[in-house]
Formats: sequence, C-alpha cells, structure tokens
Amino acid sequence: MNTFNVSVDGTNERIVVADITFAPDEAEATKWAAHRGHVVEAHVLKLLKSELSTEGFNVEEGKFAQQDDLFVCGTDDIVVSDHEGNATLVEVKSTMKTITWSLLLQWFCQVQTYLTRAVASPSSPAKTTTETIVGPGYGQNVFRGAVADGYLSKYGESAKMLDDPSWAKDVKKADVVAKALVDWALDRGATVFCHCFQPMGACGVRHGQVGMVQMSMLEFGPDGKPYYELEGKTILKGETDGSSFPNGGMRATHTAGGYLALDPVSPVFLREDTIFLPACFVAYTGQALDEKTPLHRAVQAMSTEGARLMKKLGVECTGMVNNIGLEQEFFLVPREEYYMRPDLQLTGRSVMGAFPARGQEMSDHYMGPPTTSTPALEAMREIQDECFKLGIPLKTRHREVAPNQYEMAPLFGNAIVQTDQNLMVMQIVEEVAAKYGLAALLHEKPFAEINGSGKHNNWSLSTNEGAQLLNPPQLLAKTGNDMVFPVVMAALVSGIDKHGDLMRMSIASPGNDFRLGAMEAPPAVMSMYLGDDMTTYLKAFSEGGPAAYTPQTKTLSFGADAIAPIEVPAEDRNRTSPFPYGGARFEFRACGSSQNVSLINTVLNTIAAEGFKTISDRVDAGESVDAVARDLLSKHMRVVFNGNGYDPAWPEKAVELGIWRIDSGVEAMKRFNDTKNVELFEKMGVLTGEECEARRAVLLEHYVGTVEMEAKVMCDMIRQHVLPCCNDAGVGDRRAIQKGMERIEKSLKEVEEAEDEAAKATLARELRLDTMIKVREACDAAEKECPPAKWTLGTYENLLFLDTHEF
Repeated sequence: MNTFNVSVDGTNERIVVADITFAPDEAEATKWAAHRGHVVEAHVLKLLKSELSTEGFNVEEGKFAQQDDLFVCGTDDIVVSDHEGNATLVEVKSTMKTITWSLLLQWFCQVQTYLTRAVASPSSPAKTTTETIVGPGYGQNVFRGAVADGYLSKYGESAKMLDDPSWAKDVKKADVVAKALVDWALDRGATVFCHCFQPMGACGVRHGQVGMVQMSMLEFGPDGKPYYELEGKTILKGETDGSSFPNGGMRATHTAGGYLALDPVSPVFLREDTIFLPACFVAYTGQALDEKTPLHRAVQAMSTEGARLMKKLGVECTGMVNNIGLEQEFFLVPREEYYMRPDLQLTGRSVMGAFPARGQEMSDHYMGPPTTSTPALEAMREIQDECFKLGIPLKTRHREVAPNQYEMAPLFGNAIVQTDQNLMVMQIVEEVAAKYGLAALLHEKPFAEINGSGKHNNWSLSTNEGAQLLNPPQLLAKTGNDMVFPVVMAALVSGIDKHGDLMRMSIASPGNDFRLGAMEAPPAVMSMYLGDDMTTYLKAFSEGGPAAYTPQTKTLSFGADAIAPIEVPAEDRNRTSPFPYGGARFEFRACGSSQNVSLINTVLNTIAAEGFKTISDRVDAGESVDAVARDLLSKHMRVVFNGNGYDPAWPEKAVELGIWRIDSGVEAMKRFNDTKNVELFEKMGVLTGEECEARRAVLLEHYVGTVEMEAKVMCDMIRQHVLPCCNDAGVGDRRAIQKGMERIEKSLKEVEEAEDEAAKATLARELRLDTMIKVREACDAAEKECPPAKWTLGTYENLLFLDTHEF
C-alpha cells in the first residue's frame, strides 16, 4: 500500500498535511480515478482539521496550491509529487510520522461526504446544525437508503431497487450494484471485499462467528496500470471449501464443494478497508452448511403460510415479516487479570475461582450510573459509535445485575438483518474492549455464583402491509377483523405446546448448562406467559366467546400530587417464563448470550408456519376458521403458565400437565432428528432429514469439544498453578486436588473412546457437571487459604470489580 509521509515539528507537535487533489478537468481526473482524490476547499479543510484532531494530530492550516505536477503546501513544510498517484516525500523537518493512504483517504472522504450531505452551500446553517448533532459518518458504512441512492443514481438506478431481493437474480442489475459498490468503497477508503457467511458450530469459539476470504478489488490492465473493479457475477456467487467447517458429515475431503450466494435481504456493509457481502453457504448438493440458509427458508415458509391464512380471514396480505430485537449481555473485565486466567482465555468461562466477600447481593450494579473512573463507559461509547457508522441502531447501554456485567440493545428489525448485525455487535464489543484494557466475555456463565448472560430474543410478526399480528389494537385497526388475533394466537399456542422440545434444543448452547433455571434465566420448561387478562380472554374464546379483544390497562398513581399518574398494562411482567408475551411481541428469554440466534428464529418461524398451515388446511377441508382456532386453543392452552417459573414445584407439575421439560441441553440436542421434528422441518421446506441429522451431530460435537477444552485447561491450571501454589504456601488438600485432576483425565479418555457423538456428549456432560465441579470445590477451598502473594491465577475479586481498580 502507498504511504503518505508528513512532517512533524518536534517542538510544536505540529503536523502539516499536503492537499490530495485532482484537477477539475476530466483528463486529469482520470489519472486519479484509482485513488478517488477529492478537492479540499478552505471550509472543508476546517472540518478535516477537526477529524485529524480527534486522531491526536494538531493540524496547521496553510494555503495549498497546484504547481504543474507538484502539490505544494503553502507553508513549505512539505512538497509532495502525486502526478501518478504515488506519494513521495520531497522535503521534511524533524522526525517522521507515517499515515496510510487508506486512513488519509478516509479522513478526506468523511469530510467530503459531510460536505455533500450537510453543507450543500456554505450558506446552509440549518442543515449544518442538524448534521452537527448527528455523529460524523453515522450510517455511511452500510449500503442502503440515501447512501446507496447517491451511488446507484450515477448508473440510472435508485436504492429502491435494493428493496426487492430479486435484483440479485438479474446479472445486469448486479453489475450496476457492483459498480456502485466500488465507487462507495473507494470513497470510504476500502479496496477489499469478501462474502461473509455463518458456519455451523461457531458459538463461543469463532471470533465474529462468521467465515470469509478477503480479496482485493485491485486489477491490472494490459498496460500494467492498476485499477479497481468488481463485477456483478463476483458479488453474486463465491466458492470455498465446505469440508473444513463443521458439517455433520455432509461434506468430506473428496466431496468438499461449498458455494456462497449473496444475501440481498441483508445490506452490504463496510469496516476499515473491506466491504462485507452477507451470504448464504451451501454444499455442492444444495444442503445448508450455515446458520443463515435455514432461517431464510423458515421465514419464507412463515410468510407463505401466513399470507395464505390471512386471505382466508379476508385480510389483504402479500407476505409477512419476522422482526426481532436482541438484548446483548456481556462482562467487561480488566485485561491484565484476564491474561492471568487460562480458562477465560481459552474457554470463556472460569472453571475454578473462590468467590469474594462481595457479589451481587446488594443489586448495586444493576442500572447504576456508568462511571468515568473506569474504561467501561468509554468502551461502550465507542461500541455504539462503531455500530452507528454501520447503521446498527444500538440504542441502549446499561449496567446489568452482576458486577462488571453490561447490556446493549438495538431497535428491533428484520430477523435476518438483525442476526447479521448482532454478530457484528459481538465482534465489535470484543475488539473495542481490548483497546481500553478490557476483555469482553460473551459466555453465558463466565463466573459462578452470580448472574449469567443472556440474549433475550424479542420476536414479533407483521404483514408486508404493516399489520402487527401480536398487537391487538393496531391489528384490528389495520384489518378491521377481530377474528385475526385469536386465530394467530391459536396457531402459536398450539405450535409451542407441540414443539417445545425444539425450542429447548434451539437454546441448548454449552454455556446455558449453568444458566437455565435461576440467576435471571427461566427454567428448562417450555411454557409461555400470556397474563391473566389475555388468558381469560382466550379461554373464553375457546369456549365460544367473542373474538374481540381489548387489552386492559390501569391507571397507576404515585401517591404524590406533584407526580402525574400514568397508564400501564393490566398485566405485570413475568421474568421467570421462557416465552412471555410483552405487548406486541414475545420475548424468548432463555437464549444464550454467545449464541447466533439464527437457529432460534428458524425454529420459531417454522413453528409459526406450521400453525398457520394447520388452520388453513383444516379450513380447506371444510371447517370454519373460528372453529379450528377454538379447537386448537382448547387442546393446547395447558402450555400457558402465568405463575412463578422459579417455584421448585413447577417443573414437576409441568411434566404432569404434558408440557415439555428437558433439563439436559445434551438431551435436547439429541431430539433434533426425532421423527416428529424431521417431519415438521421437511413439511415446511426448512431442513431435510439429512440436514437435521447433520445439525444434531454438529451441536453434539460442539458441546463435546467445549467440555474437552474446559477439562484440559482445568488440568493445566491445577498442574501449573494450583498445586505449585499450594505446595509453596503449604495449604489446601493437595492429595484431593491431585486425585481430582486424575479423575478428570480418566473421564476425558472415556469421552474420547465413546462410540458416537451422543454417547460422547452424555459422558462429557457428566464430567462437566459432576466431576469438574467437585474438583473445583477443592481448588477453591485451597485458594481461600492461600496468601494472595502466593496465588498466581487471577482472582474473582480482581476480575469482577472494575470500580475498585486504579486505571
């Protein structure tokens, strides 16, 4: 890459930047096409100065002039020859500092974009004021809307073309998009592209949970001159090795073909020097090798069957959309302490650690004001800033219940887009945290004895015409038919009652082993909460009552005249249910924080699709739509539980009622390819039987691999830290610890020798939740006895309380 050298006055800490321009005439501009130069005028330079200042540079403004092929800074500190696009330092003062061409170009382009959007003429203060309020570059790194429109219009198209995914089936339109993408990318300082896809088995181990091969857009002409190009056919399709990713036996070294197809639903985005093309990943056989393709199929099935059902209800509907909103929880811990914990580095959770005198018992961390005395607030600010540039509306940030636990959540949106964006949020969280001397832990249970982290999946459905299926007043206003809501609820209630095992399977991440059933996570009983008001209404409807439903509200008084009363829902919130109704949406609260939610929403949309299909099929067979809905509700309302999910008596009672309860995540994974589940997925066109079998294998292999890493790192920590520390300090039951380590190693061997994935996973779960926990108790007891100066591992006390650290 070319570099642009600037001089630094060592005395005044001053940088002078030469003007990178091209002449206004077409011939000269062509010479600069490869570098996308911009003319920078005086008022733009002031903005550029601000941009550079934020990077720690002090910029001196000078008059810039063009002299033939030389671009001369008026202060004579630098003279740069740039006729062929090569930056060459001619004259310098003092020490040297190097800025990459790409970074310099980004600064210029941000200013140019700002100028174009906000300062169409120097005399437009109102627009300037508006843009000043909004952060620089926000929304500029995602190719959609106004950003895309500005580049597509050059080729006779508009951003509206991108709203219809069918453009990806037209090579000519794809060529237009590709040209526009090149212009946009180069204006943003990017010269590289890639297809980015979601391989299976990535949860908790793969950074970003995506795969890609980054390729330069640089080409060389017959005359050897470089230029940047991207063709439509290149963005539409890619090819890679399908056998080296977890695939459950669908690929092998001698049958390794894997293919990528652009996902036109999820917008192209840009980071650093690369544009990312969201893509689906399938085998040569067409079998899905990724998480995204089944989600697309499930959303399509839900949309098709939903539209079919709406037409039987007399409602205009061309299709449906699944919207989700994801509440991302994570921990931020001091990085120097993180480096003293091999378990956190290699597995994301602590396999041992004595609990300190203080935990979360005072609830003092929950929603407390973020403090400026630690880097956590600054890190979250930068996380939001990075997301805003990508068009990700990461609206909220706050402290969570456990010490050093935080949550950030975006505005809801299309499930496919939101899933892509959530994976990027998790990646940004990890990367930004490191810049501030922190380590981000996305694991569901990085620490014992305090809350784990989840990712509440707020799930809703709407028609393409804007009718929200789970918002009764709005739905009635849009459709004029009070029968729609109870029919939709009948489909969902019956589906969750029948397929609660699949819901439990979808959230069976390795980290959820330690989280479900307490500490802010609902139990492993797949019930749903509707509240007494809606439950009473649906029961009455199932018994022949009216279809009309008006959610009740109540006025809440604060008991003080100065405080105005407010109107609130008649229903309270139930945080112990795995799937509570929360007004216009259901909240799947059991999802794990490290999970890719594609599988979760694949299951929910498939369940909804089948529910809609069941009703439509019965109506086609001669039954009335209201009779079918009443019948389904009368048979399946048992799945509704409005009580305390943490009540120790509830799980047994749920089993008596016939509600799905699967305590073991491994047992839930094994049910992926049960006959009824294969029939469901095949009937709805979401997964074939072979794909179900493969995904079951991947889930089990992933679980086993996770436990193996945890067990091995525990043995390493005992051998390299715990026993030497105990010997040095003369504390702890060293014999018990030694014997425990040997039991772990013996159990590991048994896992490795088991006959198949299911047997391995069963043994691995026993090792993890029995043997390792007992050995941990001995290690933690030794740590409590050991003087801090002699303990070589990072402690919970030092990991968990950022507010007590000195930074």
